[in-house]
Amino acid sequence: MTEDTTTPRPVQLLERPEGRIAYDVAGSGPLVVCVPGMGELRSSYRATVPALVAAGFSVVTMDLRGHGDSDATFTGYDDVAAGGDVVALVEHLGGPAVLLGNSMGAGAAAWAAAERPDLVAGLVLLGAFLRNPPTSALKTLAFRALMGGPWAPRMWNAYLPSFYPGRRPEDFDAHRAEILASMRRPGHAAAFRRTTRTTHAPVEARLDDVRAPVLVVMGERDPDFADPAAEARWIAERLHGEVLLVPGAGHYPQVEEPDAVNPALVSFARRVTARA
Repeated sequence: MTEDTTTPRPVQLLERPEGRIAYDVAGSGPLVVCVPGMGELRSSYRATVPALVAAGFSVVTMDLRGHGDSDATFTGYDDVAAGGDVVALVEHLGGPAVLLGNSMGAGAAAWAAAERPDLVAGLVLLGAFLRNPPTSALKTLAFRALMGGPWAPRMWNAYLPSFYPGRRPEDFDAHRAEILASMRRPGHAAAFRRTTRTTHAPVEARLDDVRAPVLVVMGERDPDFADPAAEARWIAERLHGEVLLVPGAGHYPQVEEPDAVNPALVSFARRVTARA
């Protein structure tokens, strides 16, 4: 009987010093680890996994600390903490791996690549925060006020549609409900509030240590950046990478425009794993 490698196996838990990180695995072959962004779930790669599995990869999707099925028992919820979890997971699964990171998850993936270059065959950075974007003090205070109390899950849920300025996936409402349900788990809202205070300065300080090949994927209408194309070029120049700008997409190009993104992800993953 042939083993079904296309369907993710039941959620697994990686033991860390202060809690557990949830992940699942689909497929077989060279390792790809997908890291979601702040306020998101590992299912943010639901349109990515099937394409990579079909291309012959073992694809792992993980939840950040205090998100999804991961524990909310940690003392740290920043990029460096998440990057340490990525390193531990790749070590556990027997890397090296291609790391896909979205938003804050891209910062964590870049930090992991700087910390342990031997474990990272390549980096795909989607809507990446690798530095603190220029913004007014008033805007920063307003965001912290919105996300600073017990109302944070509802505020984030209301805020999510703005990240999709173009075409939203058909299951967007169901996915948004899944995020809200996750934030209502014990301790998760408080963990999310702490995550919103993340600074990306430690990641920017380590960019010169990144040696892996890099693909930068940026939605041309990503509302998190004043000039998404310029931010993508800055990242690519710093990391000697290549850029894919996705027309019409916002902050989650992998789920907004999978037909445009997936072929580039598969091609890049094949290239860097063959080199590794």
